[in-house]
Amino acid sequence: MRARLIWGLVVLLAVSCAAVGLAAVLTLRSFLTQRLDQQIAQAGGTFPASLEHHGRGEPDADNPHGDTRRQVPGTFGARLLDGKVTAAGAVHSGAGTSVTLTAGDKAALAGLPADGSVHRLRLSALGDYRVRAVTGDDGDVLVTGLPLAGVQDAVARLLAVEGAVFGGALLVAGAAGAFWVRWSLRPLRRVAATAAAVTALPLASGEVTLPDRVPDTDPRTEVGQVGIALNGLLGHVEGALAERHASQERLRRFAADASHELRTPVASIRGHAELARLHPGPVPPGVARALERITAESVRMGGMVDDLLLLARLDAGRPLASEPVDLTRLVLDAVDDARAAGPDHRWELDLPAEPVTVAGDRLRLQQVAGNLLSNARRHTPPGTRVTLRLRQDRDGTTRLQVADDGPGIPADVRDTVFERFARADHTTHPGTASGPAPGSASGPAPEAHGAGLGLAIVRAVATAHGGTAEVSSRPGATVFTVTLPARP
Repeated sequence: MRARLIWGLVVLLAVSCAAVGLAAVLTLRSFLTQRLDQQIAQAGGTFPASLEHHGRGEPDADNPHGDTRRQVPGTFGARLLDGKVTAAGAVHSGAGTSVTLTAGDKAALAGLPADGSVHRLRLSALGDYRVRAVTGDDGDVLVTGLPLAGVQDAVARLLAVEGAVFGGALLVAGAAGAFWVRWSLRPLRRVAATAAAVTALPLASGEVTLPDRVPDTDPRTEVGQVGIALNGLLGHVEGALAERHASQERLRRFAADASHELRTPVASIRGHAELARLHPGPVPPGVARALERITAESVRMGGMVDDLLLLARLDAGRPLASEPVDLTRLVLDAVDDARAAGPDHRWELDLPAEPVTVAGDRLRLQQVAGNLLSNARRHTPPGTRVTLRLRQDRDGTTRLQVADDGPGIPADVRDTVFERFARADHTTHPGTASGPAPGSASGPAPEAHGAGLGLAIVRAVATAHGGTAEVSSRPGATVFTVTLPARP
């Protein structure tokens, strides 16, 4: 905008200068031409009337003698009789009045009306002239003219002066305008700086402190009105962010406290169920089945509570351990566990020749690999090929991928697979490959699907390590990718 304002100012000034210069040139040319016409009228036909004969012989139109007294240098005169030029001359700075006329010049002189009006005529040997033709006493036509060279020189000098003056004025005005516009736009730059500082803040998560408000709040100016509106907007945003952060903190504390408090009764229920199953006396089949279900569900509930507690700690920003982790050995163990839990799947490994070591939390990374493999096992039909790939770039970035050739993830749930308690409709989408209802890897789950926290933990752990978790899926090719950046 600053450049447009400066260029607009310069262009407007240039147009104004051009208009003033053109008006001055036209006015000067008209004024000098009128004065020249007045001089021609005052001279009358004195000089052309003196161009009668050359000596005592016949008239000589090319080399006449005339009375040059009181005549302006450059004055032209010609005498015509019966439409023919009988004599012509011009007052020179030296002696003599001779002038050479071409046939075209003579024809142009013969075509002048003898009505006393002034016309413009160009003579080959003399240049542009203002000429006036009147009828003489002998029935001839007397032509008097004065050169336009003086008028043209004056106009040319004026154009040169205008070009120099207006050019300098444009340069000075452009520099001054640039300074003025830049100085005038300082409040707008402060508004832009405040807005840019807000956009650079991580507004999506955590407690956010907004920058200082815009200082320019004069309601009489446009920038001040914008500043007032922006300050009001920032106030509303800050209030909403503070309320959201407080709500999230309350929810995190509730999840952490609830998970922590539930661990004891869940463990107690599981212990009593196992103790009842160890009763030496006969147990009715129905009671034995109920005790088995109580034990299984308590194990499942315990895993869910542990997952919720882990997510609450990760949301609260609890730092993870940072130690060298042999990721190659970790994924080998994870695939062995998955092969034992799902022998009806085809498990494959794609590892680099050298071991891959990363800095991170070994238990959490083991949980990431286990959750991804468990997710593929639970939500793909038997016979599905599941491949775990591990790659490390030269810059230290590590990628762990779990790919399967199952039916794929439905498009309507693909964007929510990493959300907590995300569940696919297994009646509508049977055998969904890598669907969004992964089981928890923190403990065995007897059901065909988990609580929908496994992939949420995968993303939370990846984020806590400074990485990302992504998924791409189509029928026959579903790939979960966890990217871990290089860490010291």
